[in-house]
Amino acid sequence: MFTITSEMITNTLQMFGFLAVELTVLFLAISYLVGILQVYIPPAKIQAILSGKNGKGYFIAGLLGAITPFCSCSTIPFLKGLLRAKAGFGTMMVFLFASPLLNPIIIGLFAVTFGIKVTVFYFVIAMSVSIIAGYLLEKLGFEKYIKAEAYSDPKPSCCGSSCNSTPKPINKWLQIWQTTWVDFKKVLPYLIGGIALGSMIYGFMPTEFVAKVASENNPFAIPIAAIIGIPLYIRAEAVIPLSAALAAKGMGLGAVMALIIGSAGASLTEVILLKSIFKNQMIIAFLVVILGMAIGAGYLYQFIF
Repeated sequence: MFTITSEMITNTLQMFGFLAVELTVLFLAISYLVGILQVYIPPAKIQAILSGKNGKGYFIAGLLGAITPFCSCSTIPFLKGLLRAKAGFGTMMVFLFASPLLNPIIIGLFAVTFGIKVTVFYFVIAMSVSIIAGYLLEKLGFEKYIKAEAYSDPKPSCCGSSCNSTPKPINKWLQIWQTTWVDFKKVLPYLIGGIALGSMIYGFMPTEFVAKVASENNPFAIPIAAIIGIPLYIRAEAVIPLSAALAAKGMGLGAVMALIIGSAGASLTEVILLKSIFKNQMIIAFLVVILGMAIGAGYLYQFIF
């Protein structure tokens, strides 16, 4: 019988508080940084770099994702900046998939915990699938599932007659902050909802249960691990040590690989945040890519190793 303990409630509340502060700071900081970059790097330049012509843009987007230390949620403000700079749709998708999976923190922890061979396998799979998925989504016309408002710069709100008065010159740094703040207020309900759900799952889902359902004796262990990973929001710094602990408790290494990709690549909070940018068809496509990558990598890992 499942019993709710005070420790579970404490863990849930602590995780909620930690994620609320961390993701708020990350979102505001990254959004502001993107705003600064947009001031100094013209949209045409970004569009040219990530144009995707001759396949170059896709590889550059993948490498850009690999060198940026973003988690799945903090990738969103950067994606908004790319949308407003009118970068290529396929290359943006490559960045969206690759950034949380291939950031330097997760690669470094992977190498230390599982060794170079497993790290190279993980890197090649994540990079290849990200590039292929971005290319196919563009060719299949999924760009039409981006919400129109995602392309426009948010306008700072005003009160009373201030909107009709002659605008005063605004310091560019203040203007960037105003745009960042308006963006943040738009995604705040999604952010809080996702954090609340993810924290509850984190606090009330025992690691023993995860290890049991995803053991090597269960033929469906890899798909189960991949699906569990998505709502179980885990930071890059925690996903590798947790996976090592689960492996020690009897979780199959293919399932461990699927859990890492599922949790790092598509947290529940990220999916909710993406609702402010994408229509449902694009959200479904995003989840299919991450789940397919997680399950495929898990089975391929078991076959090779």
